[in-house]
Amino acid sequence: MGLEETQGGNAMKLAVVKEVKADERRVALVPETVGRLIAKGLAVAVEAGAGSGAWFPDRDYQQAGATIEPSLEALLGAADVLVKIHAPEQHEIDLMRPGSVVVGLLYPRFNPDLIRRLGEKRITAVALDSMPRTSMAQVMDVLSSQSTAAGYRAVILAARALPKFLPMLMTPAGTIGPARVLVLGAGVAGLQAISMARRLGAVVEAFDVRGAVKEEIESLGARFIDAGITEDAGTSGSYAREVSAESQQKIAAIITDRLSRTDICITTARLPGRRAPVLITAEMVRGMRPGSVIVDLAADQGGNCALTEPGAEVVREGVTIIGPTNAAGEVAVHASQMFSRNVERLLNHLIRDGALRLDLKDELTRSCVITHDGNVLEAVG
Repeated sequence: MGLEETQGGNAMKLAVVKEVKADERRVALVPETVGRLIAKGLAVAVEAGAGSGAWFPDRDYQQAGATIEPSLEALLGAADVLVKIHAPEQHEIDLMRPGSVVVGLLYPRFNPDLIRRLGEKRITAVALDSMPRTSMAQVMDVLSSQSTAAGYRAVILAARALPKFLPMLMTPAGTIGPARVLVLGAGVAGLQAISMARRLGAVVEAFDVRGAVKEEIESLGARFIDAGITEDAGTSGSYAREVSAESQQKIAAIITDRLSRTDICITTARLPGRRAPVLITAEMVRGMRPGSVIVDLAADQGGNCALTEPGAEVVREGVTIIGPTNAAGEVAVHASQMFSRNVERLLNHLIRDGALRLDLKDELTRSCVITHDGNVLEAVG
């Protein structure tokens, strides 16, 4: 029997707040999405200025039918559902009502204290990052949509920092050869980086421990690097797992060799719920050509390069190392649009007849609902 939350005779109230992280410009719901949710019978209130960082002014939300609320206390005190990009801060939790719902990137395995606080206050927590990698959930998968934005942005950052052209140019001064780009990790961000680098005319090669992505890499016009490992680190959830020590040695050798001929290296490797694997050592960086660039998209989880400084751009051994911690947020307009559409699809799945209905027998719902009715439903910490 499904678990249901009813909202009485009034329209269920959704709240959208201005993100408080210093480097965050995205907004969780954009006006076009808000308009469709309101058309379904929901009420939406938006904190004043919530969309300004992504160039969505308050008037656009008002035209879509939303209420603009200058008081965060009034906004959260009346909300049935709070939709955010990031996990709620303590002051936001304090203002939320017991029995209300928060939807956002919560990363429960990294934030066990947050999850316990939400449970203790009887706030239902819906973790967007816990969405299963299934065909049904694809349209709700914010990690994939934001990784698309991050992969695109990584190439732009690299091109800006590289003191070379990316494409081959034939000029009166002679032919200029194309830049060589190495992408480590061919998930959504990696594939987008490959595609973008190819569009800009670079010669691209890529490596991934999952042999299944070879065809995808080659379909984008890049060369798949075969490290000669026999094990496949693919998982049922489209993530990668750690490989054996022997395979790690082979991988390190092939990366060292390729880096010595690379102009740009973009790294995207992550392990679910764990620190990102170190793929590039300080010694490997020393072997790169002066002027080369590394963009480490795993910087927010420790980094794939040993010399990455999260949130900074540094030069080490003549190599520029960029560690963006929110690459998607740097293309805030489209990243917000994609995030918002993903959330809309999820809400459409969870809301029936104007009420939030949580059927914990449903695989998708069960995977992303982390706390409910005072209980923590997933092991954290």
